[in-house]
Amino acid sequence: MGRFILIDVVVGLALCFLWYAWFVHYNRRRAGDVLQWVQAACLGKGRVVNLRWQASSSRLNATLHLSSRWFEEAHLTIRLLPRPLPVQWALSRWRQQQETLTFEANMGFPPGFHLDVIRHRWSGHSGAKDTGTKNSTGTRAWTISRPGPVILTTKEDWPVELSPVVNALASWRDKDFVGVRFNTTSPHFTATVALENLSDRRSAAALLGLFRELAASSSAKQH
Repeated sequence: MGRFILIDVVVGLALCFLWYAWFVHYNRRRAGDVLQWVQAACLGKGRVVNLRWQASSSRLNATLHLSSRWFEEAHLTIRLLPRPLPVQWALSRWRQQQETLTFEANMGFPPGFHLDVIRHRWSGHSGAKDTGTKNSTGTRAWTISRPGPVILTTKEDWPVELSPVVNALASWRDKDFVGVRFNTTSPHFTATVALENLSDRRSAAALLGLFRELAASSSAKQH
């Protein structure tokens, strides 16, 4: 009996090791692809260095050297699901946690304001007891509208220098930002985007282009 228990333990440990090794490799390959796309999008004017893995290969920190007048001391942080650890992975899936890429950097011309942009989406549906208009077939007739961006702000007065920044973010429909921050102190600019929206070099180039546009529009020197 004890022999069979020992065999079960050994098999279980072997499976755990294989699970861990496979998903460490998977996470590292996934993050490596993202970094390659970002570096390729820089068109020879940027280089990713100083890769540092943490949290069982579920978080990667790296430095992005850019020959750009807009950004200085740029850093990238990739947060992946903790796949190598089954319990933590299951919890993250249950909590619907996103995999993200965070870009943070100082700016050659720091913004003269502090701004936090947090993007949320709401959706809803009517319950069975709701009343409404029905068509001739007996089914409920719904009127669906697609409104433009709705901005909720805590400021009563809208500073003039914020308009270009907000307009650029509002027109960006191809990527869903988790958050964008402008700060007068270091780091001056921080942006977090869902990793699922980065699929190739082209999407990475578009993202870096938006970062440059935001930096240009928020520069204190421009106002």
